[in-house]
Amino acid sequence: MVLGHAESAVLAFDVGGTDVKAGLVDPSGNVLGMRRVPTPLDSLNPGGAVLDRLAGLADELASEFPDIPAKAAGVIVPGIVDSVGGIGIYSANLGWRNFPFTAEAEKRLGLPVAFDHDVRSAAAVEHAFGGSKEFNDVVVMVVGTGIAAAVFSGGVPVTAGGFAGELGHAQVPDPDAGPAATGATILEAVGSAGAIAKRYSRKSANTVDGARDVLLRSQKGDAVAARVWADAVDALAFTICQCVNIIGTEAVVIGGGLAEAGEDLLEPLRARVDQILDFQRRPRLIQAQLGQDAGLLGAALNARALLDGAR
Repeated sequence: MVLGHAESAVLAFDVGGTDVKAGLVDPSGNVLGMRRVPTPLDSLNPGGAVLDRLAGLADELASEFPDIPAKAAGVIVPGIVDSVGGIGIYSANLGWRNFPFTAEAEKRLGLPVAFDHDVRSAAAVEHAFGGSKEFNDVVVMVVGTGIAAAVFSGGVPVTAGGFAGELGHAQVPDPDAGPAATGATILEAVGSAGAIAKRYSRKSANTVDGARDVLLRSQKGDAVAARVWADAVDALAFTICQCVNIIGTEAVVIGGGLAEAGEDLLEPLRARVDQILDFQRRPRLIQAQLGQDAGLLGAALNARALLDGAR
């Protein structure tokens, strides 16, 4: 995988709610000196604490690879992100509001910094090198504890100042509203891996070890597990069909923990999407291919684009 045209190495930082991943990435896309450390939490200075940790990791990598100097850095974070302004607008889990990430990161690292959203950056790598590269109108959904997404229209990412792609908070029919009632909830409350486990435990009074456990129970004849899994498929299919109707989505890439179910998820999801849609073209549903390092490679791709003058 060749990440851009620049011949220099770049630093890549993927800041998550639990861990920070860091590495020095060469022009061929090889991650050197991979680090994974806990994300620092500081209620008084959340953004600054994260960048202090990144600066320390950068020093470690520079010491380990003195003959491969980095010429730029890519930093990706969760939440609402204004990549053009270089601002972390809001992170519910990590606590910052309107933090100037690009400016502060460049001070600490002494390098030009490309700053962006974690899912959008991982999605860009999936879209460029994964199973959706032949399509122009694509949604990449990361379905784990929550649900986040990135949207591509005409091959171009739709950012809307950082507010695009919040599919986890899109409205879906509430499966708990009852047969004679109508009601709505958000996709994340029904279709995420976290919601699947929580809804099953609530309905069955049995503790499960994640959504995979619910799937296995459904395959063994557990009616409650089957219903909860079907509810998740229905909610995901509803949202996918909304994307098809509103923005003409050609392909949907499913990543995150729930995607590890593979065809056990994709096969019923395709069938439900086909039932809901009428005259519209059927989107290709694809499992993400690049795994847990997609975000780190996305950060590297952003940094290379900065060196190439594309940002």
